[in-house]
Amino acid sequence: MQIIKVPGINAFGRTNGCREAGNVIINELKNIWTNEKGKTIDVEKLDLEEIHLDNKDLKEQEKLIYENSKEIILEQDKVIFLGGDHSISYSLCKSFFEYCKTENEKPFLIIFDAHPDCMPPELEPSHESWLRALIEAGFSSENILIIGLRNSDIQEIKFLEENKIKQLSINEINNNIEEATDTITEFSKGNPLYISFDIDIVDPAFAPSTGYLEPGGLTSRQAIYIMSRLSRVKNLKCLDVVEVDIEKDKKTNFITSKLAAKIVAEFL
Repeated sequence: MQIIKVPGINAFGRTNGCREAGNVIINELKNIWTNEKGKTIDVEKLDLEEIHLDNKDLKEQEKLIYENSKEIILEQDKVIFLGGDHSISYSLCKSFFEYCKTENEKPFLIIFDAHPDCMPPELEPSHESWLRALIEAGFSSENILIIGLRNSDIQEIKFLEENKIKQLSINEINNNIEEATDTITEFSKGNPLYISFDIDIVDPAFAPSTGYLEPGGLTSRQAIYIMSRLSRVKNLKCLDVVEVDIEKDKKTNFITSKLAAKIVAEFL
């Protein structure tokens, strides 16, 4: 397994602080001696790489993420990608999609996010439009589950309804977290799975350092519990963790990066 830092940003300047998140999350991993399964975490033994990017050239950025991740996904049993903002998931999921084609498998995608990211896409999809662009590029909407939406544009709601994209709400998780997590873990039916985790799924009381703060999210304990359960899914191929804003996190003792590191630790 490899951990790949992907410092990609495409959000009209709103997520510049996400560029260095990968480095800080790795640094916070050094303070985690064991994960919640009791496994020892030794950062020195991790296989760490980075896709080096020029954020000013969005076309080249998208191309480099796609080409590099396609090769990595093909070679590795499991990959963790550390963003960056959510725009990187467009190219990463395209690579995952292509991998599944070569294996004659159906790709499944689980997204944790406060927002649908289904605005009409730009030429190089941004963090607000990457999922819609991915679906329009051929990823089956039937194989997508979005968890935790709590602020959607009217255009996005229409797109979600037209494409019959499955959702699981925060309320459903609150009502019965074990049952909800069972639903999540069983979603991919044994097919290759990609999980995309936007830190804004977590309530800003626990993860304040991100671009768009949306009250009413998961607690940090709920997030860790669900992700720990998902880490046991045998068909999991890829995980990305995105939207941690380091410039904001400096002012809050890096609490959001610490949470991101805790989540990553569950998959090691």
